[in-house]
Amino acid sequence: MTDRKGELAANLARVERRITAACTAAGRKREEVTLIVVTKTYPASDVRILSELGVRHVAENRDQDAAPKAAACSDLPLSWHFVGQLQTNKVRSVVGYADAVQSVDRARLVTALSKEAERVGREVGCLIQVALDAGESARGERGGVAPGGIAELADLVAGAPGLRLGGLMTVAPLTGEYAGQQQAAFERLMDLSTDLRRTHPAANMVSAGMSADLEQAVAAGATHVRVGTAVLGVRPGLG
Repeated sequence: MTDRKGELAANLARVERRITAACTAAGRKREEVTLIVVTKTYPASDVRILSELGVRHVAENRDQDAAPKAAACSDLPLSWHFVGQLQTNKVRSVVGYADAVQSVDRARLVTALSKEAERVGREVGCLIQVALDAGESARGERGGVAPGGIAELADLVAGAPGLRLGGLMTVAPLTGEYAGQQQAAFERLMDLSTDLRRTHPAANMVSAGMSADLEQAVAAGATHVRVGTAVLGVRPGLG
């Protein structure tokens, strides 16, 4: 085993123990929570090692990094999630490799994703990104639609050819009433998910929690956690 593979294996094992413990504490089954490893800034070689170690879901937030990486790893049994703010001029590229876009937050993006998915004959899963630092009708600092805009956008996704409404995603906000209150933020997202599932029962995916707060997300009921640093290490250039 190479040094890097050993490092990633040890990190994955630690994250797995954390998720398992969080599930046990919350009275949940471990299989209720899916780990998505956020591989941004790390090379395709790391993605390949992760696949060898059993990882099946990876995420990226910049198309210019993700597209070549996904192409280099196209032979691997991976599901690719796009989790960053997505500009419409990048939609054609992203639809080429992403199985899910977790950052859908405006009608224009839904239209662009649907058009491209139809053109290439793919079905793309879509999560509505919820901004818990926004007012009822504003957008968040890091993208996302305010809670009041979820229903309209969800209906749009659900009716769009080539798209599948998967559920909701959020990032713990840095400002507003939920700043520093990850548990409360994730519980709010779960309430919003319950509301959404009244009209869209299959939209049961809840993506929340990262390296620092995955326990709070699992406790709240998240179905997917997005973990980068705890698996891959501190990103280059970030100290």
